[in-house]
Amino acid sequence: MSGSSEAKRLFNVGIVAAFATLAFIGTMLIRIPIPATGGYFNLGDTFVMAAALLYGPWVGALVGLIGPAAADAVGFPQFILATAVVKGLEGALVGFLGGPGKADNTTGPVLGLMLGIVVLVGGYYVFESVIYPLLATAIPFYGVTDAKAALAEIVPNLSQGIISAMIAYGILRAFRKKKDIADAGV
Repeated sequence: MSGSSEAKRLFNVGIVAAFATLAFIGTMLIRIPIPATGGYFNLGDTFVMAAALLYGPWVGALVGLIGPAAADAVGFPQFILATAVVKGLEGALVGFLGGPGKADNTTGPVLGLMLGIVVLVGGYYVFESVIYPLLATAIPFYGVTDAKAALAEIVPNLSQGIISAMIAYGILRAFRKKKDIADAGV
């Protein structure tokens, strides 16, 4: 293995670790409860989406899989499975549509963020209305929600996704501006 590929791999591990930590903190720092399901509103998606826009689908997926799911382990373990799948998929798709090479314009990132919001809202709805009730028949631990409760989470999850996407897009623009300044030699 060449030194440059090893350095790139180490850089990527560091980026994943840093953004997963930010996603963990963003998920833990602001936790507004949603009584219908025992879930909560948070801003961890901001860092999943930002990592995906800046570094691509693999980084976005790993950040989504690790950071928010680790935060769920602190007090909300019943949601780890849903969070890992939903946020991992969110990060992958945002990065695929809006990541490096596509982030030089507005269309890719905006479409990626919109799809990320759909995955966030739809993914949690499917887990809470279908998958968890099915799992609960064999594993009572997952008996925390149902279709009615999942409906109550749509608006908070949509708000969480929109706010996080707006902040993530702002982070992308700030990084672009810094890159433009560096490229200009200023």
